[in-house]
Amino acid sequence: MAASSPANLAIGLITATAIAVLPAGVASAAPKPSEAELRTQLKQLNGKVDKLIEKYNLKRVELAQAREAAKTAKQRLTTADQTLATAEQRVAELARMSYQNEERSIPSFLMAQNAPGAALMSQLTAEQQALVQSVAKARDDKKRASDEAAALATKIGGDAAEVARQRDEAKDVIKDIQNKLQDLVPFGTGRKSNGSWTPELPSGSDNITSRTRIMKEQVGKNFALPFDVGCFRAGASGEHPLGRACDFMMSTGGSMPSAINNALGDRIADWAIKNKDKLGVKYVIWRQRINQGSGWEGMSDRGSVTENHFDHVHISMQ
Repeated sequence: MAASSPANLAIGLITATAIAVLPAGVASAAPKPSEAELRTQLKQLNGKVDKLIEKYNLKRVELAQAREAAKTAKQRLTTADQTLATAEQRVAELARMSYQNEERSIPSFLMAQNAPGAALMSQLTAEQQALVQSVAKARDDKKRASDEAAALATKIGGDAAEVARQRDEAKDVIKDIQNKLQDLVPFGTGRKSNGSWTPELPSGSDNITSRTRIMKEQVGKNFALPFDVGCFRAGASGEHPLGRACDFMMSTGGSMPSAINNALGDRIADWAIKNKDKLGVKYVIWRQRINQGSGWEGMSDRGSVTENHFDHVHISMQ
């Protein structure tokens, strides 16, 4: 056997060293989560975010109620202060009447011990004492309510901040999973190396092209569709009779969609535009606008909710 050259010995040594320092877990690394697992995680996290947002809103309501309680207490104090001012004025009147009595500048019958005047002064004095007591109570109530509201506001503010932090963390995880799912969106069939697309014939019982079928399946995987999807339609214009378009309904009977389904339609349209180069999307029509890859453009009025594409997202394929 021929002796090994220094170069061969060096290569062998380097290879052996590399194998020796490889982490033991590399060969048995955990597999990447499947699409089904990612979608399950996404569904769970979406539910978690919804609960956190609900909790956050409840905290905001409690905080608003606490602030309203403090406001009400302040209003009570203002009323009490006004009442006190009135009471002090009446006390001053009593003092003036007493002084005038000494000067005998008021009718003597008012100051006579058994006269109606004495009863009136006694009544005014009792009324003044009651007013002073009510003002003192109002001040105590206001301070207690203000202190409680301030403590509650501090607690709710801290709770709301914590819930918001958890919500943001969950949203970050959701975004990460959505990005991973985005990577799983397949390329449409018939894509050439220069980015153009080979023509396709419709096939299958649904009479649509393979690219259209992939797009339809992906929309169904990524969104909870509220109504039926219409693709092939004989006798129509455009790509429908060619099997190269689908309508994703957001309402039925020619009616305008709900706010929730309007938002869903926005997301579906944006998703299709974002993935147009992967899937082979030609253009998207939604809410009397068309996007052919360079932004939304308005369309002329065709006369109805359906014809103007307010009740469905239309996706045409190459």
